[in-house]
Amino acid sequence: MALCIWVFVGFVLGFMPAIAFAGERPVVVELFTSQGCSSCPPANAFLNEISRGRSDVLPLAFHVTYWDRLGWKDPFSLEAATVRQDHYGHRFGDGSYTPEMVVDGMVGLVGSHRDEVNAAIERAKRGQHTAADVSMDKAGENVSIRIGSGVGRGRVVIIGFDHEHTTKIGRGENGGRTLAESNVVRSIRAVGEWSGKPLEISERFPEGQDVVVVIESADGGIIGAARLSGR
Repeated sequence: MALCIWVFVGFVLGFMPAIAFAGERPVVVELFTSQGCSSCPPANAFLNEISRGRSDVLPLAFHVTYWDRLGWKDPFSLEAATVRQDHYGHRFGDGSYTPEMVVDGMVGLVGSHRDEVNAAIERAKRGQHTAADVSMDKAGENVSIRIGSGVGRGRVVIIGFDHEHTTKIGRGENGGRTLAESNVVRSIRAVGEWSGKPLEISERFPEGQDVVVVIESADGGIIGAARLSGR
């Protein structure tokens, strides 16, 4: 009887339409920080540890511009980072502050509160929504991006970042300190719209040593992500 049941199940599955399931992806953690902020080094150190020790998390350090007028101009500050955090601040209702960590585009937390951030990462892993698989290859001076089929739609964003920087801070709240910082974002731009169908995009390699591509849903949540190097 058991054999008959398995034969029947196999027969039925053989005639079922193929369904594409997105694979697992890392949780995207965005740190909004500045070299001019004295509260930021502990959060930076936390992100550094995540970048070295966790393959299930994709950490990125976005250096904002609003500290630049307060004694030290952060050489990695980006207006696009400030704008991105402002969008999150309006969604979450908590404004813009440093250090802030945003987990998978859905919740903002004080970046130095390790236990709270780790708990948010675990919640994101358990309830993660991945609409489509994302993969990349470097093709000469370009990046070839491939997004699979799935249910939903979203904006495709390419982010260029450097693996590591060490900076001697000359002035401001961190004056006299030397800061080591990982996964420093150097560029960010939207490169297309995904509508549920397979999509291929060829884009010039962004500023930075490495590349991340994310898909953002209409509510700002991350629904797809991949890193070029796999490090």
